[in-house]
Amino acid sequence: MYIDRVTLSDEARSLIEQLREQHGELIFHQSGGCCDGSAPMCFPKDDFLIGSRDLCLGEIHGCKFYMAPDQFEYYRNMQITIDVTKGRGASFSLEIPLGVRFMTVSRVLSDQELEKVRPIEN
Repeated sequence: MYIDRVTLSDEARSLIEQLREQHGELIFHQSGGCCDGSAPMCFPKDDFLIGSRDLCLGEIHGCKFYMAPDQFEYYRNMQITIDVTKGRGASFSLEIPLGVRFMTVSRVLSDQELEKVRPIEN
């Protein structure tokens, strides 16, 4: 049994459901860019081109979660939880007009957990 690299809070799950009703299938991407570029961003599945080097860390509530490879180097030994906070970000993520934004909360995995962590896809 694998340990997921990406999980989500109940608030994020509810927000994803709301966004899915409005926009259909969704994906997440987190790059290492400046400003809000290092925050998880949510897009309609067909509106964002995944880069050939981007890594798929898994799925959250039926949405694939991708990360830029240089950003993944910071998160390699961590489990991240996608949560929601009030406030507007400066990105094109779907939740921004609602006055909230997704955020990443991370924790370092133990050596035992790292042996069981779900492999990444690229």
